Amino acid sequence: MQSESRQAHWQNVYTKKSENEVSWFQENPAPSLELIGQVGATSTSAIIDIGGGASRLVDNLVELDFENVTVLDLSEAALEAAKDRLGGRATRVQWIVADATVWEPREAYDIWHDRAAFHFLTEERDRAAYIARLEGALKVGGHAIIATFALDGPERCSGLAVVRYDPASLGQTLGRTFQLVDTRQHAHATPWGSNQSFQFSVFRRCP
Repeated sequence: MQSESRQAHWQNVYTKKSENEVSWFQENPAPSLELIGQVGATSTSAIIDIGGGASRLVDNLVELDFENVTVLDLSEAALEAAKDRLGGRATRVQWIVADATVWEPREAYDIWHDRAAFHFLTEERDRAAYIARLEGALKVGGHAIIATFALDGPERCSGLAVVRYDPASLGQTLGRTFQLVDTRQHAHATPWGSNQSFQFSVFRRCP
């Protein structure tokens, strides 16, 4: 899928639906917060949430007094929803409307977080472009926390095909620059009560 088509798709989703009307809505992003803490994040750590959309992860990071938080998403409508929810606290966050496969990072990050964006990249060229940005933006010694549908998870989401992973296949896709240091399964309950099988993997950026 072309970047423009991806952007139009997600802008349409977030224009027509509220945050709790999408399957990936989480009232409490506990797995992400736990892993961010586990990799040693401090209040000054530079954290970027890739495909963060209207996720409530940013609310929690601001509440925990993280000082350098960035949220990147294709959909301006999604980011505006998050800003509106945060109110005046939104000024404490950097907001980027961009496609992670074509975006050019201007700073380096300690933690790269992605819950359910990478698995939408079904074409090799898009995955390669994403990984190039990951390599360029994540500091050596920094951590990438990437959550995707697990091998027994859904094959489609929001009308789009996805690529399902286990930790080994995700690590192989990312390449030798990234060392797998932790992984866990997670059963995500959608707003309408069904379960989706996710895997969360944590990688350390090697020299």
